[in-house]
Amino acid sequence: MTLAQAGLAADALLSDWRGRAEAFQAAVNEAVVGQERIVRLLTIALFARGHVLLEGDVGVGKTTLLRSVARALGGRYERIEGTVDLMPGDLVYHSFLDEDGRPRVEPGPLLQAGEDLAVFFFNEINRARPQVHALLLRVMAERTLNAFRRDWSFPDLTIFADRNRIEREETFELPAAARDRFLMELTVETPTDAETRRRLLFDPVFHDTDALVASVPAAVLDHTQLATVAAAIQRGVRGSAAIERYVLALWDAVRFPADAGLAVEGVDIGRAVAAGASPRGMSYLVRAARVRAWLEGRAMLLPEDIRAVFAPVVAHRIFLAPAYEPRRDRIVPALCRALFERIPAP
Repeated sequence: MTLAQAGLAADALLSDWRGRAEAFQAAVNEAVVGQERIVRLLTIALFARGHVLLEGDVGVGKTTLLRSVARALGGRYERIEGTVDLMPGDLVYHSFLDEDGRPRVEPGPLLQAGEDLAVFFFNEINRARPQVHALLLRVMAERTLNAFRRDWSFPDLTIFADRNRIEREETFELPAAARDRFLMELTVETPTDAETRRRLLFDPVFHDTDALVASVPAAVLDHTQLATVAAAIQRGVRGSAAIERYVLALWDAVRFPADAGLAVEGVDIGRAVAAGASPRGMSYLVRAARVRAWLEGRAMLLPEDIRAVFAPVVAHRIFLAPAYEPRRDRIVPALCRALFERIPAP
């Protein structure tokens, strides 16, 4: 196959999968109304091969959203509930007495589906101990785990986690290393549109969650092909030298906001920001922006692609000094706005 033929084949692949991605979003949006932006970002994360942390109030539909995503994605779906007494071994195995009263040990939720595991959902991850977070780090970073004297591989795995932002008792804050492993942190809010709110309250279709999730078409995407398509997207979407300079300028500014002239009212920004985004975080930004450009039908990165995914990818990688952390919800969004006002787009 010549280079020209290979290029045509790649273009055909990406065009076909763009249609599948649109069908995937449409299927999820039928079950989870009023969350189109979140569904779009989750789609970007899937094709960027990254993990996602969801945050939101109780009862806003985070679990329903992830179950719908898992069904439309295909493959095996497993979940575990974060509790204060959860131990790392609970993810790997479970022990019990069989009918003869003999002790048995079998693979736990991370292992029982084997390599076919496509989505693992960690509910209320901040209720789990740091030891559990540490185990999850390797699985997130390498998609492998050593257990039962063998190595387990999860080539198609995406990990979703959520945390309840209201309750803080018996919770453990995620360490910086764990948060940096998530491609995105997304906040799921209650829909504000009046018609959507009316449907959620009065349309019986939204009252039976199991039936609602079952109505989502199964395996709209082939989860075993995501890695191949993701690699093709990264090769096929290009960025100009001007875009590269723009991203580097954003990186410098988010690491050293005072030097860049950024200001947030009532905040000593030089003291407030303890650390900016890591190289991994900024490479995730570019990766996600390329997927966004592809979904928009382009093979070239534009500034709006960077801006559209900047906060979901980078905001949780801006670490504040302890004195300013309680005001994170105000400081970080204001810092991001100041960043885009200060750094000119090409």
